[in-house]
Amino acid sequence: MARNSAGTFVAGLTAAALAAVGFLAYQASAAQDRRGPADDRGTAASASPSPGAAEKGREDRERPEDREEAALPADSGAGERVVYSLRGDRVWLVGANEQVTRTYRVVPGAVDPLPGEYTVSEGGRTERVTGSDGVPVAHVVLFTQVEGVVVGFSAAVDGSLPEGPPKEGTGGIRSRAADGEAMWRFATAGTKVVVVP
Repeated sequence: MARNSAGTFVAGLTAAALAAVGFLAYQASAAQDRRGPADDRGTAASASPSPGAAEKGREDRERPEDREEAALPADSGAGERVVYSLRGDRVWLVGANEQVTRTYRVVPGAVDPLPGEYTVSEGGRTERVTGSDGVPVAHVVLFTQVEGVVVGFSAAVDGSLPEGPPKEGTGGIRSRAADGEAMWRFATAGTKVVVVP
């Protein structure tokens, strides 16, 4: 009789444990559904629209090391500025309050600027033009020249990003269209651009 009572007790414990696990799994699933992409990536992440659900899924599963890479580099200046990382191929738009308003990946051209501080000149902005690689681009924000090659940020009009090695002699740092538009609104004449290694 004692053996039967013990078996009933163990079966009851097992059923309770399974019910608890099921409840916790349900809570985790419901919490994930309530969270938006910004919860996974931080509010400073790029708000670029995703072309498809598969890409959105990849963004939502961003790894912790990706988030670390997206952190504003130390020694990147102070005040309102654009920060461009040569090694990370990433841009940060930083407000006067030292808060990152946007960060996103870019595709560099063949010519890199030297690390340092630059300024967007009065004539350094063009709304639309054909890039040195023959691609129609918008929201061009230039900030320096390297051996006669102008270097600046832009976005292809069709929203595409360059593939493969950059065309020789190009200094365009390309972003997606929504990021290029954000740069255009942020980096007016006189805006500081800090290039870090």
